[in-house]
Amino acid sequence: MPIINTYYSSDAQKDICLKLVHNLKQEAATLLSCGDITLEPSEVSVRLIETHPKGLISRGVEIEIFAHAFKERVEKQDEICLKVREYLMKAAPELGDVRVWLMLAELGHSWE
Repeated sequence: MPIINTYYSSDAQKDICLKLVHNLKQEAATLLSCGDITLEPSEVSVRLIETHPKGLISRGVEIEIFAHAFKERVEKQDEICLKVREYLMKAAPELGDVRVWLMLAELGHSWE
């Protein structure tokens, strides 16, 4: 299950991010699907985290995506980041300069 941490620094950004949660889940599910694994939006967790703007690199919103390091994802990791950024900047240009990081790792989980 991929996790998307979304860092924002204003109430306006929070409101926009809340409206985009479903579509962001859909976009991420599509981009992170690979091989025999087709993700559904319900399998993507989006967390909205308020932070102080001085702590951000971006002047807008920052996104961290955590997912399992499948070979197909590793090979297109920059493309995935760029497509998520492009989607968010088109869907909500008022978010400002969106930055996206993809962290791929071996993952464990606590359910069957």
